[in-house]
Amino acid sequence: RKNTKRVPSFRKLLRTSKIKLDNKLKNKQYKQQSAAKKYRKEQKKLREAVRDAISRKPFPLEECKKRQVAEKRVEEEEEDALPLDMMDEDDLKLMEDLAQKASFLTRDLSSDEPVHVKKRKHESVIDKYEKVPRRMQTEPEKELIHLLPIKDKGGIIPQTMEKPVLDVAQNEEEDTEEMEEAEDFNEELLPVLTPEEMAAQRRQKLQERKMHIAALASAILSEPDNNIKKLKELRAMLMEQDPNVAVIVRKLVMVSLMEIFKDIAPSYKIRPLTEAEKATKVKKETQKLREFEEGLVSQYKFYLENLEQTIKDWKQRKLKKSNVISLKAYKGLAEIAVKCLCELLVALPHFNFHNNIIVLIVPLMNDASKMISELCFEAVKKLFKQDKLGCASLGVVKVISGLVRGRNYDVRPEVLKVFLHLRIKEVELQKDSEDIAPKKKFMTYKEKRKNLSRMQRKWKKAEEKLERELLEAEASESKEKKLKLHTETLNIVFVTYFRILKKAQKSPLLPAVLEGLAKFAHLINVEFFDDLLIVLHSLIASGGLSYRESLHCVLSAFHILSGQGDVLNIDPMKFYTHLYKTLFSLHSGGTNDDTGIVLQCLDVMFAKRRKQVSQQRALAFLKRLSTLALHVLPNASVGILATNRVLMQTFPKMDLLLDNESQGSGVYLPELEEPEHCNAQNTALWELHLLQRHYHPTVQKFASHLIVGAPTEGSGALSLDLSQRPATELFEAYSMRGMTFNPPVASVTPRRKDTFSQMDSFIDEELNKQLQQHISDTIVHKPLDFAKHLKESLLL
Repeated sequence: RKNTKRVPSFRKLLRTSKIKLDNKLKNKQYKQQSAAKKYRKEQKKLREAVRDAISRKPFPLEECKKRQVAEKRVEEEEEDALPLDMMDEDDLKLMEDLAQKASFLTRDLSSDEPVHVKKRKHESVIDKYEKVPRRMQTEPEKELIHLLPIKDKGGIIPQTMEKPVLDVAQNEEEDTEEMEEAEDFNEELLPVLTPEEMAAQRRQKLQERKMHIAALASAILSEPDNNIKKLKELRAMLMEQDPNVAVIVRKLVMVSLMEIFKDIAPSYKIRPLTEAEKATKVKKETQKLREFEEGLVSQYKFYLENLEQTIKDWKQRKLKKSNVISLKAYKGLAEIAVKCLCELLVALPHFNFHNNIIVLIVPLMNDASKMISELCFEAVKKLFKQDKLGCASLGVVKVISGLVRGRNYDVRPEVLKVFLHLRIKEVELQKDSEDIAPKKKFMTYKEKRKNLSRMQRKWKKAEEKLERELLEAEASESKEKKLKLHTETLNIVFVTYFRILKKAQKSPLLPAVLEGLAKFAHLINVEFFDDLLIVLHSLIASGGLSYRESLHCVLSAFHILSGQGDVLNIDPMKFYTHLYKTLFSLHSGGTNDDTGIVLQCLDVMFAKRRKQVSQQRALAFLKRLSTLALHVLPNASVGILATNRVLMQTFPKMDLLLDNESQGSGVYLPELEEPEHCNAQNTALWELHLLQRHYHPTVQKFASHLIVGAPTEGSGALSLDLSQRPATELFEAYSMRGMTFNPPVASVTPRRKDTFSQMDSFIDEELNKQLQQHISDTIVHKPLDFAKHLKESLLL
């Protein structure tokens, strides 16, 4: 039978600290001493058993008494010869304990005396030994071992040898005793260290762990194929049990494993082998590659499970049984785990378990911890920006849509705002297959004629034709796949947006929905245009939206009409009226940042729909925008004046507002909310003269340029830096968010002391003489007598 003693696992050995190893060594020495004591006890019992066997022979009563007296004398002589100090203290203590703890089994059942009664002085050794319970000692089972036979005259004599079999139960008892002794020994108190010694010991342990991590990582990176098993050893350090260095070591191991997987992971997805592939014989190189891939995938999976468990423990505020790490330290471990997952999400979108990482990261975007949610936002944004094909983006969009619906639209607006970073544009969808296909350089006719024979030219021509067909097929296939993924992604995005517009119009997600519709409105199916415009106008008319949300509604409506909506005969006069009415909501305070959205709306409403806009409408907006430029910050003024420049160059007869004479009948009504009926042609742009005296030099340049009619060339034309940039870009370029002035203010040079001559040149000569005389005279301080005039009056 096999020994059932458990062999310690590899993970258990890794978790064993240095102190525990020292304790094990001491336990081993203690066991050796105990074995020696046990041997001496057995020898003593053997001597007593021999004497007992001799005493069992039948003797007459008198001889027996004489023999007892003789044995008693012998024992007394032995006791005199062997003093008690030669016995071990443990033996003495054991004998005393046995004497005090006499149990039911050690009692003489024929006597009625109590258990703890004192022993009689003249009790014989035989009677004492008889009271001890006997245990049958069975001979161990013998196993015959066949040896080489011997041949003599009589024939062949077989030879065998008996082999005793060890008792398994006895071994198990010894093992349990050893374990108990080891546990008792471990419970001894460690020596108390001073804080300085503890800090030094901690630094030493941390340095050892760092060197071990570095050695394992460098070995894996140098030869990943041969050292893939060291990944398991490094990953086992995630279970560091030393409370002094456990937190730092686990963080270092997490980051090290993340960098290792980023470096050694292949650029393809590893699929599991089928049963048929496992059964087939392959080359050594192929088998080695298979083992490497299998080990890499399994260790990567275990690593991701460890990161997930760390985050779950922190979210559930759950401590492990070992209590090595405090609850407060779990937050730091969870942050490092989230960082590692975000890095792997961006770096390995093609590798295994990428969808599992997405399922872990997306719910953390809605986490209460600001740091963790921002890490997840940035990771998803990077993934969207670098995802050219769209497969990873589709997976993220599906999970976000399910999260929003599962939480009943109770998520943070930033979760939906990440949709704005999707790389889905009309240009990408309309690219030709020739642009996507890699260019293949073919030989010219002259090169073929010069280098090839007639038969070779014929084969070369057929080969090039086949290559062209293959390239076109590959390009069209990739284009179709990309188009299909983008279409599916957009469908999920629009379904999420429309659900919120229908069921949660008062949700804080509405601004993000309107902003997303404004960006992707040109890709919406034409069938939804009418219904969507009605919903947007009803939202504006309800009055429950903020100013920015209403601007997003206007921008979404005009994006819809500027794309595929050109074929629809719809006049969005209500949206023009709303924007014209609310323009004065902008000012130099908190709403100044909304100017960027207003500039986008104006660009879509006038520059891209110039044929559908009347002259009266353009004049009214030009006048109101010029008035608005006086009330906002310089960057907003620059953007508005750039928009006015586009209006003056796009629409004819805008120079009417530069003339003081009125055109037609009526008076300008600035308070009227209808741009078509405010008689804007009967006013003038007097605001430009005030803007010419603005403290910002760029505002002055734009005002002077507009006063002369916004010419494209000549002395009144703008520089290329200002004329070729759109209004929204100018608005951001001259922003004062960083508390900086653009252009920078010139430094004032301090006035030198010798710039002016002495003060003498400004003073008359006679006055200068009197001043010099007064300065040179010594001033004598006389005592003040306030009663002098009283004395003089009394004398008179």
